[in-house]
Amino acid sequence: MHHHYYVYLVTNPAKTSVYTGVTNDVQRRIQEHFDSRGNPSTFAGRYFCYNLVHYEALEHIAGAIAREKEIKGWTRAKKGALIATTNPQWLTLNYAEL
Repeated sequence: MHHHYYVYLVTNPAKTSVYTGVTNDVQRRIQEHFDSRGNPSTFAGRYFCYNLVHYEALEHIAGAIAREKEIKGWTRAKKGALIATTNPQWLTLNYAEL
């Protein structure tokens, strides 16, 4: 049985904050971020991060978690450069086929 896990980056409408996460269902997770917008108890909610701008598919959860931790340790500029490799205009990918 093959599973897919995703490391994803979301940003706010002003593109001033970036949140990195891992999930096995990107569409559901993005909806959860959208539903929690404005919630001060979470980073993504507090900064209105619900626009998907980058994702990577991985087959194993351990690899996905390691990649998430790696990206979370990066500077904002390095995260921006990663996003620009696949999405130079930072278009919202919330409805992309994954």
